[in-house]
Amino acid sequence: MSVSTIERAYQLARSGQVPDVPALKRRLNAEGCRAVDALLAPRHLSGHLSAICAAAYKPSAATADQHEPA
Repeated sequence: MSVSTIERAYQLARSGQVPDVPALKRRLNAEGCRAVDALLAPRHLSGHLSAICAAAYKPSAATADQHEPA
């Protein structure tokens, strides 16, 4: 049985791989999940996912180097 779009969204948010909900939506779409925008549209859901992403996000070393001032 496959994982639902909402379940996968929570998995990715908790994984620390996505910094915010827009990146999460792009990742879900890239993975072939359906109706991503509609399913994540409710404010309570997107707000919860946003908070999880912010708490769990760990940028890779390459990403962190790009954002460091020269």
